[in-house]
Amino acid sequence: MEYTVQELAQLAGVTARTVRYYDEIDILKPARINSSGYRIYGPEEVDRLQQILFYRELDIGLDSIRKIINSPSFDEVKALKKHREKLLEKKEQLELLIVNLDRTITSKERGIIMCDQEKFEGFKKRLVEDNERKYGEEIREKYGDEDVERSNKKIKNMTQEEYEEVTKLEKDYKETLRAAFKNGDPAGKLAQKTVDLHRQWLSFYWDRYSKEAHAGLAQMYVDDDRFRSNYDKEQPGTAEFLRDAILIYTGMKE
Repeated sequence: MEYTVQELAQLAGVTARTVRYYDEIDILKPARINSSGYRIYGPEEVDRLQQILFYRELDIGLDSIRKIINSPSFDEVKALKKHREKLLEKKEQLELLIVNLDRTITSKERGIIMCDQEKFEGFKKRLVEDNERKYGEEIREKYGDEDVERSNKKIKNMTQEEYEEVTKLEKDYKETLRAAFKNGDPAGKLAQKTVDLHRQWLSFYWDRYSKEAHAGLAQMYVDDDRFRSNYDKEQPGTAEFLRDAILIYTGMKE
């Protein structure tokens, strides 16, 4: 069966503008253009749009999606199985949070005391799984499975106080980064304060800190589209600014 832009958009539950935009950025080209100048999409394009929406559901950026699905080695069935695996992980995480919420409601209603570990179990598990889902492949390739597993274990064993502290540190370093970026000097006091907060924040996740690893992570913030888009979404250029500030802090700037 074939579809126009409007028909395909309605079928997929997206806007016609989205379908047109996917054509413009070369991730969903029409099968053909008819005599009236309308884009026409066939079964292959329907399957491709489904793949794109699966990746979007998993918070994968469009630049990364384009590289993945336009790769000559792209395997549709393998990708679908991977989507299923990731969605099951997401489902498990949501179920854990629901159970955690139900326990909290019951404890409040009946005066039952929940231990602090129980209160934060779901959030810590989500933190680990979100990191794995978004960046796991790159991090494991860069630092190795053993280091990543040690880091995940450290997160899951956080106390309530540690969890609250690392959450506050993340908020503080991001707020300081915004102010430092406006200042424009990666070697300035505000930028270097940002990096020190970033180091403290990382130390909650890493089994051990090293300047080399910190500098390597900073470069990955720039090289990987997902990291870059996360930092640049409010102020384009933030990823490179943070990279430069970290390289200065660690003494790795050439």
